[in-house]
Amino acid sequence: MFGFDPLDDPRAFRTALGAYATGVTIVTVPSADGPIGITANSFASVSLDPPLVLWSPAKSSKRFSYYSGAPHFAIHVLDAHQQDICNGFTKDKSAFDGLDWETGANDVPLLKGCLARFECSLDVEHDAGDHTIIVGRVHRASARDGLPLLFQGGRFVSLKG
Repeated sequence: MFGFDPLDDPRAFRTALGAYATGVTIVTVPSADGPIGITANSFASVSLDPPLVLWSPAKSSKRFSYYSGAPHFAIHVLDAHQQDICNGFTKDKSAFDGLDWETGANDVPLLKGCLARFECSLDVEHDAGDHTIIVGRVHRASARDGLPLLFQGGRFVSLKG
């Protein structure tokens, strides 16, 4: 697989990207349709001062319109035992039934029990090919001890604590 052109072999490019283990997050946003969530692994820190984070939804996602331009959202870093929550939001934008959650500032849905949570306002969006990079200014963050839910090579993986 080494030495390929990603434009000539997009599948090999995707496989190469999958070699990098990522944490799994749920990004939530309020909407006229009720609370919305999406599973995302494109989360990263950007800046400590000011406190900024980013994530990148696919433009082809049926949920993209809820997130592009959303003034407020929350990013939840999942704990290793929260794979069911990940799977729920992968399939259904309204997978809040049975979850412990509350409504936070600006009506943003907040999942309880996650490893970390970042409550954000939209700072800036950047066009990025078939995705959009959404940079959020963090107004409140919380975290607890634990091990993250990780995704690598098309499967969930775990760390030994």
